[in-house]
Amino acid sequence: MTRNGSTTVLVSGASVAGLTLASWLRRYGFTVTVVEKSAAPRTGGYPIDVRGTAVEVARRTGILPRLHKAHIESRRMTFLDAGGAAVAVLSPQVVAGGVEERDVELPRGTLTGILYETVRDEAEFVFDDSVEGLAERDGGVDVTFRSGTRRSFDLVIGADGLHSRTRELVFGPEQRFHRYLGYCFAIFTMPDRWGLSREVVMWNAPGRAAALYAVGDRDDLHGFLTVAHPEPPLPVRRDPVAMRELVTAAFAGDGWEIPAVLDAMRDASDGFLDTVSQIRMPRWSAGRVALVGDAAFAPSFLTGQGTSLALVGAYMLARSLAVHDDHATAFAAYERDVRRFVELNQALVGQGDAALFPATAEALERRNQRLRGLATAPPRAGRPAHTALALPDAAIQNTGDSPTTRQGAHPDAATRPRGSVAP
Repeated sequence: MTRNGSTTVLVSGASVAGLTLASWLRRYGFTVTVVEKSAAPRTGGYPIDVRGTAVEVARRTGILPRLHKAHIESRRMTFLDAGGAAVAVLSPQVVAGGVEERDVELPRGTLTGILYETVRDEAEFVFDDSVEGLAERDGGVDVTFRSGTRRSFDLVIGADGLHSRTRELVFGPEQRFHRYLGYCFAIFTMPDRWGLSREVVMWNAPGRAAALYAVGDRDDLHGFLTVAHPEPPLPVRRDPVAMRELVTAAFAGDGWEIPAVLDAMRDASDGFLDTVSQIRMPRWSAGRVALVGDAAFAPSFLTGQGTSLALVGAYMLARSLAVHDDHATAFAAYERDVRRFVELNQALVGQGDAALFPATAEALERRNQRLRGLATAPPRAGRPAHTALALPDAAIQNTGDSPTTRQGAHPDAATRPRGSVAP
């Protein structure tokens, strides 16, 4: 497409995907506007992982040294039974299938802050606003914002998360694409009354789990509660109070530190409750509008790959728009090149079978046996799905090249540059 600044792109959402996309679109010469419903760049947030192919995206974006500097470096993950006794103590990388000294873990807000700095002076940012209406016409998209402002853009990209408004406006209600995975969860910040440091403590009983996640040596930590719930709780899914009651009721009568964790959930000002879900769509674009990140292909936190898919998808979408002469061809190539990678990572978890959250006593005992085995097993080389896509070069002088997706790829394959890299 035209890359002399005359092609205007609206990115909805200053998320990991949205900021990565904006940064690369600017490098390729597009004029970019980012609209974000929060009043400022989001800070804080729970820890996230950058793994496999996404590490190479971070390197090409120029932010990998800063990610390494912010790396949390969790030392251990302790699993407890219902009575609070230790089942196993493991390296978090062993549990997650990550690769020591290659993959990175850091707070979400730290990553978005670093990405924001790469593009804050290069793109227009509109905070405290959001997309309210879209009308495609010949040659562009007319956008109505929540503030009442109306503007036109050549292209619109929805990077506005699992509950994407852009997706709803263009493709229809979320339930068409929502795949419920059989769990509800709550995450919140709470005081660290246990003196934890750079570690995770996870308590399990059949069908429910509680985790205390200590990032660095801070005085607070992230509390996390998850509950197996076979049927999607549709009547309460968007009601935080009702979701809180559902989670609380599931832990009624449990011991260990569960009462204190429940109290912290009720008192938290930053609590977030939702169902554990994926977004699966037959296509990620329609006309001049496309989706990226969780808006298009949320894999759920159970895979640990949401952030990585956002980084890779945004890089591939920006490059595709730069390589191809028209948006329709670019969007089609983006879907063709990325979909298999997305599907491999979404398939890391199925409905009701999250490895860390067994729903029955028998499944919990099998999991505990596997954890004990991991404690003595040799280190793994990571999961093939994490590195199943080899990135094409960032430089676009050769417009015919495309990435390859292959199951069982060597863990180093996606981190080997295949040519010149854009500065």
